[in-house]
Amino acid sequence: MSERLEPGDTAPAFTLPDADGKDVSLSDHKGRKVIVYFYPAALTPGCTKQACDFTDNLELLAGAGYDVIGVSPDKPEKLAKFRDQESLKVTLVADPSKAVLEAYGAFGEKQMYGKTVTGVIRSTFVVDEEGRIERAFYNVRATGHVAKIIKDLGI
Repeated sequence: MSERLEPGDTAPAFTLPDADGKDVSLSDHKGRKVIVYFYPAALTPGCTKQACDFTDNLELLAGAGYDVIGVSPDKPEKLAKFRDQESLKVTLVADPSKAVLEAYGAFGEKQMYGKTVTGVIRSTFVVDEEGRIERAFYNVRATGHVAKIIKDLGI
């Protein structure tokens, strides 16, 4: 399992395809704060709730200077279906190799229904304008997490 990131660490750089197959890089957002969140699978109830929460609060977050990027191991085609079906406005990127998930410590062993399994650890990171981790949240709940971030960031 990869190391967990801590505030002050440099955010691992990435370039991944979005739902339309266009490359999105963390470096594209230099000078702005970015909320990077990792979720297990598009078109599942918890992940849909979380993505819709981010979409519903996107204007508020953008107004406070934050961009939002959602990362999952899904392929771009599935992300496009997810975006279109749920009218999502957040940027969704595909990490089928799980390399970025692993770099952020968002892939590994976790507890699910009382069993230890290997998979995506629902996690969220706030990256500052310089590309450093400002906050790292691991094992977050899909429901209520966006409201908690907004409260924690004082937005």
